[in-house]
Amino acid sequence: MASPLPGLDRSRLHGLPQLGASAPLDPARAGIIHLGLGAFHRAHAAVHTARALAAEEGDWGIIGFANRSRSVVDPMARQDGLYSVLELSDAGTRADVVDVHRGFGVMAEDPEAVVREIADPHRRILTLTVSEGGYFVSARTGRLDVDHPALRADLEDPAHPRTVIALLARGLARRALGGEPFAVLPCDNVSSAGTTARAMVIEFLELTRAPQDVLDYVRDQVAFPNAMVDRIVPATSPGTSEQVGELLGRRDEAPVRAERFSMWVMEDLFPAGRPAWEHGGAIMSVQPGDVEKYEQVKLRILNGPHSLIAYLGALDGRVTIPASFEQDWIAEATLTLIRDENLPTIDLPSGFDVDGYIEDLTHRWHNHDLGHRTRQVGSDGSMRLPQRIPSPALFHLTSGRIPAMLALTAAAWFACVIPPRGFEPGEQARAMTDPDQARLQEIVTGAAPTTPAQHARLLLESGCLSEELAAHESFVELVGALLTTIVTSGPRAATTEALAASLKENR
Repeated sequence: MASPLPGLDRSRLHGLPQLGASAPLDPARAGIIHLGLGAFHRAHAAVHTARALAAEEGDWGIIGFANRSRSVVDPMARQDGLYSVLELSDAGTRADVVDVHRGFGVMAEDPEAVVREIADPHRRILTLTVSEGGYFVSARTGRLDVDHPALRADLEDPAHPRTVIALLARGLARRALGGEPFAVLPCDNVSSAGTTARAMVIEFLELTRAPQDVLDYVRDQVAFPNAMVDRIVPATSPGTSEQVGELLGRRDEAPVRAERFSMWVMEDLFPAGRPAWEHGGAIMSVQPGDVEKYEQVKLRILNGPHSLIAYLGALDGRVTIPASFEQDWIAEATLTLIRDENLPTIDLPSGFDVDGYIEDLTHRWHNHDLGHRTRQVGSDGSMRLPQRIPSPALFHLTSGRIPAMLALTAAAWFACVIPPRGFEPGEQARAMTDPDQARLQEIVTGAAPTTPAQHARLLLESGCLSEELAAHESFVELVGALLTTIVTSGPRAATTEALAASLKENR
């Protein structure tokens, strides 16, 4: 049996594929705090940081905090901060040892530890992967969701923070006493996430009557760079440790799986310094608006179509994204959504090879080794789809065109997660989770719609995507018609109907 990574002598790391500069598990050498120690962080930002440190040394190790679970923290601590990334591509499989984390914690167990780390002048950057819901933005107002029970509790008792926004506010308030500059870098699929995080933190401080000097410090000395992140990181499977053991000769209790492709674009706004991320594969942007352009590329060429693949695939009984995308009708719907409906709405970054990016995507979606599950990609639609559907849909609707593939995405989401009464969406769809599922189900249950079209209208008029979009009768009617077809004739028939409508609109 392969020996565990804790037994791996750091001085012998050169004998294995390694990412990062070998160093003891020393918190004093950590310039970065990370909140959300999940698979995506460890396969993305941590890897880029480790590569940067391998190219140019510095005290840029990471203190990583998990949200609630110790399932990653404990094995990584036992392994002295080391873990492996199993990279899966059509060129083969490889494993790299990542050496960049220098300390660990769990936010829910010891929130004060997070506050102390933020206040520590040795820490100069805080990164976040806390998902869309971690920013507590109200879909209705665009401001803090003060009605959320967890956030409301923090507003009532800011001295004992639990939510990420409250922890940031408390930590920055304490750091303001010394005045050292700082950067907060979100790495989530949230549009202009840095701008969003800054607004939510400042609003929290204002609502809790923070002193003016704290507000001035956050506004003047704390940067909130925007960033775009892109890498498919499927859930770790039971056999991942065995695969790593075969490749490295060591057993890893905390491996992650990832595709070869990885992109990270960020504004170069780091007042206290940063790692040489440009040497670690990241794109450091200094032109205003560049990150936003890359964000739109990802949201509308990757994320939105990814959702459509997941919902259609799940309704067709497909377990994985590759198994879904290899269905010709799903691939045609996806590429039609990209080229005819989403691509015309994007201001592309200068020099960006959009055809090459789309070609890469088709290979990524065909990668069976990743095994990215439809139930995983299709979950949390109420947080994700408002960023992926309304803006491009409104672009077309205000120009007199009906975006049929975007309507199909909405209808397929409803069928999977809030299905009409009497409709069985199948095991994969039933396994999808959504934080707003209970509320949306209550809306339709209370109104007792008699047809799938009425069911769709109720959901859209609830503002689950956007109130402005719900005001466009032609879109509401098409979503209802497509949901009706899904219920009566299946997802393939609905896709054929949507493709015909799209062809008619684009003649």
